[in-house]
Amino acid sequence: IPEREGKVIYTDTDKILLSGDGETLRIPLFMYQRSNKNTCMHQKSPVRRGKCIKKGQILADGAATVEGELALGKNVLVAYMPWEGYNSEDAVLISERLVYEDIYTS
Repeated sequence: IPEREGKVIYTDTDKILLSGDGETLRIPLFMYQRSNKNTCMHQKSPVRRGKCIKKGQILADGAATVEGELALGKNVLVAYMPWEGYNSEDAVLISERLVYEDIYTS
């Protein structure tokens, strides 16, 4: 997220160069970097060269974000209902189609 407005003068997989107020701001991007949980962090930039950027605008997306919003899979309509009169759920039942079509397989 940039600290000031500007124009993107260069972007690639490693960095974004933002020009504004006579200065050039270099914003580094993570490319296959190890996280504290031994997973891989990777950022990609949806902005293109020549685009004007406002202060606070999102410049890079991670593995689980799209334009700065959390994006984790697909929406599914579910209903929680008591099982045989008890007020607790032992499981959440889903459609077999979700399993066969690998909708939630990572």
